[in-house]
Amino acid sequence: MKISFKDCLEKKKIFRFEAAKQLVDLELEDAQSDLKSAEEDYNESNFKWATIKGYYSMFHSARALLYSRGYREKGHYCLYLALKVFFVQEGKLDPKLVEDFNNSMILREDADYRRKFSQEGAQAVIEGARRFLKTTKELLSK
Repeated sequence: MKISFKDCLEKKKIFRFEAAKQLVDLELEDAQSDLKSAEEDYNESNFKWATIKGYYSMFHSARALLYSRGYREKGHYCLYLALKVFFVQEGKLDPKLVEDFNNSMILREDADYRRKFSQEGAQAVIEGARRFLKTTKELLSK
């Protein structure tokens, strides 16, 4: 059974966080840094770490968006659900971008926990991370 956004709220996996808005810029810096590191790893054919770091770039971009709304997450999947509720349902974020985040999360878990990774997967994660960071910056500058 998949958990719902309501479950995330009830279990305090998504919750109000007073200092959240002050942390948005730090999350964007982390997203940029992780993306750069992922690209370097990719160029050195280190596809496992390129996948992991590319995903974490997306994670920090997603977190910046959530923080901009004054919330914090405890759990990657709940962060994904929060993006859908706070940004996709409001028409502010392309649903494909959020699904790219979810797919990248799965690729990261495969690379990290099951030693399953590929050049194609790393490339997809990095391209998704670039789009996600660009879109996040545009959305937050409005």
